[in-house]
Amino acid sequence: MSLSDDLRGINDLDFNNLGSWPAAVRAIACGFVVLAVLVAGYFLHLQELQERLERVAAEEEQLKIDFASKAEKAANLEAYKEQMERLNIKFGALLQQLPSDTEVPGLLEDITRTGLASGLEFDEIKLMPEVAQQFYIELPIQITVAGTYHDFATFVSSVASQDRIVTMHDFEIRHPDDTELKSPIYSAGKMKMSILAKTYRYNDQGVQK
Repeated sequence: MSLSDDLRGINDLDFNNLGSWPAAVRAIACGFVVLAVLVAGYFLHLQELQERLERVAAEEEQLKIDFASKAEKAANLEAYKEQMERLNIKFGALLQQLPSDTEVPGLLEDITRTGLASGLEFDEIKLMPEVAQQFYIELPIQITVAGTYHDFATFVSSVASQDRIVTMHDFEIRHPDDTELKSPIYSAGKMKMSILAKTYRYNDQGVQK
């Protein structure tokens, strides 16, 4: 039987009995199967290569970004060093504005003199318990004075303009009550002002932690 006769008998093939097929037809079928497997494997391999290529391309893009960032930092290294030196100088200047433990009594005297020069009379000025923060320690000072609104404004402005860092908090200005009026400092219609002043000192122990 010729190949042409085998091909003409394809319609009569029994797919449940492959062994009965003509040799030529079996060879062609096997060839198609092998070809299909090769094509499928080829495309699967191509897909894997494509995914790998995309991953490599993404990594390359990220490396370019990292390189550009590091190159920019390297180019600006000297500028960063100069900036750090300026910041250290400013930081040192700020530290000089913070009183040490031995300077606090002198600061209280300065505040008292400033208040008296502003026309105020002191009812109370005392140090409160320290409050430790991470980089600094607050030194609260409770102040109670008698005077006029103008006197209060002059006092606050003068304290704020001192070389040492002193901030003002919790203002309260009111008329003195009947008991307080018995004190001579509240004579002649003077008002009562309570204020919490805060100065600060460097907490080097907190930084070391």
